[in-house]
Amino acid sequence: MPERSIAALHAAIAAHAPDLLADFDAGWRAKAADTYDIGAAPAFLARWWAEYALARDPELDRHVRDLGERAAHSTDPDKAKALLEEAAAIHRRAGLLGPGE
Repeated sequence: MPERSIAALHAAIAAHAPDLLADFDAGWRAKAADTYDIGAAPAFLARWWAEYALARDPELDRHVRDLGERAAHSTDPDKAKALLEEAAAIHRRAGLLGPGE
């Protein structure tokens, strides 16, 4: 993982997960640059930190996306909830990675 800053994360995404870059840039413009609200930066960084961490591990990324798809198509609310909770737990763990990990 890169240094925990928006600029470093942007550079890492550009270098290692370029398919995410357009969404990252659009999100940054919508969250902070267009509104001049720097208060949005920590939440934006947290979200994209986890997204990038997952993108670095294609197998884990596919697994998380599969959990979401299975939840969306489940007719059992308890099963859907369990699938979404598993995906959320993986996102939380990814968000806890530190620079250099």
